[in-house]
Amino acid sequence: MRPIRALLVYFAVVFIGGALLAPWLFWLAQWLAGLSPALAALAAHPFHRFLDRSLLGVALLGLWPVLRQCGLRGRAGIGFATGGHAPAEILRGFSLGWASLACAALLAFLGGAGASAGSHSPAQLSVALLGAALTAVIVGVLEEMLFRGALFGILRNAMPWPAALAVSSAVYSLAHFIRSPQSAASVQWYSGLVLLEAMFRHPPALIPASLTLFVAGAILALAYQRSGALYFSIGLHAGWIFWLKSWRLFFHQDGPGKTFWGTDNLLDGWLSFLILLALLCIVARRQIPNGAMTRNGRF
Repeated sequence: MRPIRALLVYFAVVFIGGALLAPWLFWLAQWLAGLSPALAALAAHPFHRFLDRSLLGVALLGLWPVLRQCGLRGRAGIGFATGGHAPAEILRGFSLGWASLACAALLAFLGGAGASAGSHSPAQLSVALLGAALTAVIVGVLEEMLFRGALFGILRNAMPWPAALAVSSAVYSLAHFIRSPQSAASVQWYSGLVLLEAMFRHPPALIPASLTLFVAGAILALAYQRSGALYFSIGLHAGWIFWLKSWRLFFHQDGPGKTFWGTDNLLDGWLSFLILLALLCIVARRQIPNGAMTRNGRF
């Protein structure tokens, strides 16, 4: 149970430490904005943005100590094993992730749930697509390192890997439903704790979006379990993010049947849930490239 205790302490430090640090980051931004008008945009962000970034920062800083405490050392310990298959695995994952949600969007559009979002200039498209690509890379790497490399990796050292897959996928799903309420007018040293409590007070919309995200987490964890590395999972995750961020430039879902087709978010409809279930079966049956070893030592 040592990994479980270490993980619980880690979560406590992340949430409490991040909440206590957030007001200081907010005040620092206000002070810097007073020194340089160029930083006024940073200081204008609502307080909950500072809380989000503070939680992420503490989570990343505390990642290495908890990994060492649980026996996961080095790059390979969190899924970044060396080998010549990384670029190909990332590309395969990205293609499959992009195509899966593109299929959901196309079916929704053909079903009458979508409409054209209007035209954009080449410059606007270039900037928006570049932003989507950068977001896909950053989110894909960070979330896979945290949820699969660290969380799933630690849990499977303390329980059978299918149970670890289920728990980590549930945490991954629920993490996407922590809502950001309206920030307080004035920021006090305890404002982060107050806002954090308010964020958790909102119950998540369990069906179907959280089920879809649970299946997504299961796909990503299963790919990591079978390949022994995070590269395919990173590519798959990045493909999803890139499609979700970029397709809204061209289409807007505002038609009937949103419960089945989903909204602009795509993941809140039963169609995406069914497509990701099919994708789970594909990932479970896919062949592991030669030279890529699973955690259990099998090729």
